[in-house]
Amino acid sequence: MKPPQSPDSGRNPYHYSSITERVRSTNFAERHHSATWSVSSLEARTIVNELGIPYGKKSLTIKPPSTDFSRRDYLRGIIDADGSLGWTAQGWPFLSLVSASTEIATYLCKYGKDLTGTERTTSRNTRDGVYNVCYYKETAQQLAAHLYYDGRLALEHKKAEANAIQGWVRPADMKIAPPRRRWTAQDDQELVRLNDPAAAATALDRTEQSCSMRLWRIRSGRVVVPPQ
Repeated sequence: MKPPQSPDSGRNPYHYSSITERVRSTNFAERHHSATWSVSSLEARTIVNELGIPYGKKSLTIKPPSTDFSRRDYLRGIIDADGSLGWTAQGWPFLSLVSASTEIATYLCKYGKDLTGTERTTSRNTRDGVYNVCYYKETAQQLAAHLYYDGRLALEHKKAEANAIQGWVRPADMKIAPPRRRWTAQDDQELVRLNDPAAAATALDRTEQSCSMRLWRIRSGRVVVPPQ
């Protein structure tokens, strides 16, 4: 949805609006230049709200637009604002997003799986109560190349990192981990019924360590098993 245009399309259609600029020192840069657009218009406010930006505090409730939009460019804007691109301590490329919004975290997980086939789950961390969705190695490269394509509008340092991580090549002796199998409700029910990690490992074609850890999570209440 686009805001209505004034007769002179080169001008702001809203009379009561202003753009203010600020230069200050931050934890990330000695000289950070920012701009703020303020607009006093119910029409503009309604349009922005319909595009997924709620009124008031937004960190928990922001969500993707409910109308048609460019999903690729929208997600790049989210990564620009609250995401990270770069290298891990081990020298692996990564792309991550930290968000308090369930809708935004879930959206990235779905988008990432559709694009790369890599599945990520959404759960808030216990320290901050936020989601931290991370992709590594080839998956991070694929997402970064897709989002930060040529000619896109993005933060300069994010563009540079997206390009830089494309140069990583997996070492010949680094194995590719197989896709992780998700536990189903039926798996959990059988594990509880057997109540024995060794027996469950044979019945479910999993490792005994995996069954033991899952059984501990169920017993400790971290995983709820639906009744049969």
